[in-house]
Amino acid sequence: MQTATNPTDGVSLVWQDQGNPDGDPLLLVHGSALSKAVWRGMGYVKALGERYRLISMDLRGHGRSEKPHQQSAYTMDRVLLDVQAVLDAAGITAAHYFGYSFGARIGFSLGAAVPDRMLSFISAAGTYRIAAGSIAELFFADYDAALAKHGMQGFLDGWQERIGHQVDPVTRMAFLANDAEALRAYFAQTEEAEGISETQLRQFQIPTLLLAGSLDARRLADSRRAAEVMPDAELLELPDRDHGDTLFPPAPVLAAVEPFLARHSHPD
Repeated sequence: MQTATNPTDGVSLVWQDQGNPDGDPLLLVHGSALSKAVWRGMGYVKALGERYRLISMDLRGHGRSEKPHQQSAYTMDRVLLDVQAVLDAAGITAAHYFGYSFGARIGFSLGAAVPDRMLSFISAAGTYRIAAGSIAELFFADYDAALAKHGMQGFLDGWQERIGHQVDPVTRMAFLANDAEALRAYFAQTEEAEGISETQLRQFQIPTLLLAGSLDARRLADSRRAAEVMPDAELLELPDRDHGDTLFPPAPVLAAVEPFLARHSHPD
């Protein structure tokens, strides 16, 4: 494990360098309440590591990275500096970017703000905008109260009750490793933050693959709209998948991701 530091507020970020050191760099960015461990646990490191240099990071407030309790610590501007700090620490000028959920939302903002740092963009269950109530829609209505009163176990229990089944072991482990107060601050800021505009989407020149489950109605609708207005984007709808199971099992996802990356990578 290695660390990077945000140049504005000094938050420490943990990241990992895996895979083929001579391959094109591919940055893997997880979603809310998860960590970089999900990419290994779900099989993506094994599948992609032979060809690509994989850089995975724990977002601030998650995993082994520092976990501020102040809502102001989780603005998108600071998160974008986190991502760039990790790339700088790895000595990488530009990388392919694969983000899930909030990680994908970061990718939209990164591509709009500093497009020269991205070789290509894969958005899994992502959106370029956020609507009021989105966090409750993704998890459950009383998520903040559950975090405040019962911590991460209460949050996990509430989500599993809403979706009607147990989450996979990798997701469960990542959720329970979180700091409940840091996650509350992160969710509060995420709910208030703005995304990027359709005008910015129309100027988004980075080759993009949009992945969304057929049961993930809001993200699928946003991905369809993004595919309509972005100049170089393609959409794959994943049948019978909701937001939480977009990435797993990985085979259908990799069947789209691997050829997309190959088309936009340097030859071996």
